Amino acid sequence: MTRQLIVAIAVFVALSELALAQTAKVEEVVGGLSNPCGVAVQPGTGQVYLTDSANGRVCRVNNGKLEDVITGSPKDVYGKGPFYDIGPLGLVFSSDGKSLIVGDGGYKDGEECVRVYSVPESGKSAINYEKDASQKLGPLTPMDGVLGEGNLYGLALTSSALYVTCNGDDTKGWIAKADLNGAKFGKLERWLPTKEAVEVDAPVGITINKQGDIVVGQFGEVNKPQDSLLTFYSAKTGKLTSNFETKLYDITGLAYSPKTGLLYATDFAWMKPDEGGLFRIDASQTGVKTSKIASLDKPTGLSFAPDGTLYITVIGPKGENENASKQGKLLKVAPGL
Repeated sequence: MTRQLIVAIAVFVALSELALAQTAKVEEVVGGLSNPCGVAVQPGTGQVYLTDSANGRVCRVNNGKLEDVITGSPKDVYGKGPFYDIGPLGLVFSSDGKSLIVGDGGYKDGEECVRVYSVPESGKSAINYEKDASQKLGPLTPMDGVLGEGNLYGLALTSSALYVTCNGDDTKGWIAKADLNGAKFGKLERWLPTKEAVEVDAPVGITINKQGDIVVGQFGEVNKPQDSLLTFYSAKTGKLTSNFETKLYDITGLAYSPKTGLLYATDFAWMKPDEGGLFRIDASQTGVKTSKIASLDKPTGLSFAPDGTLYITVIGPKGENENASKQGKLLKVAPGL
């Protein structure tokens, strides 16, 4: 390959990325949310579900309006300043769309669980968060000097297991796992101590790549800039296979585009929210490159629909109640990422 051709390709790639960053249109789907944290698209119906976390509920978008699906979660407080009221956190659907799996955030560490629900049809009454779960996985209580787990933020599901990022024991940074047996889950257990593997705290974002590897966004410390990591683990052995510095602040969500196979991340950027947003992460054997697609105000999660539409939850600016602003939104980016 000639030098001129290499230069031309480099220029084309750079211009393409600049155009993408400039033309990615972000639209509001619904607003008025209070610390939304998780979003998932239901297989089959295509309906979008989210956790309106500080309101202790899971809701869905029905004809452009929010509809309660699960209500009654208690609330806890997260953070070291600023502080955020939180309830239900991560969401993921079973492959057939019949079961919605929700991670707790509203209880004390050591008391939080993953809950499985059969969601009511549109127009039906909401079900109760505590009483109506068909399965409750956990809690991961303190044991043998190991702290109890809490803030079950990120959920990723394969055909054989559920993987859950936990943020209770900061000395370990656990990912928990529950094997899937037919339509039922086995016991939720501590599986992978990520901090021992990478020496950075707090696994939060999680997804599965096409090879079946576990892909994790290591959040890092809220008072340390640009320390988030992108890590890859074997689902069979739990062995760390790749670990990259991203120069992002605080990765909260990861998702692969179903159309292009590219990886996208939300960066909360706790220290400097104006630097947060939606990023594309291109990983290779030599490292990663991040490209900012859109500036967002405290993004917390993302999920692709099968047609490539990307849905993102954001907390937004603080309101009168600094712990539970009503400025949260569900956003979307049209197919094309």
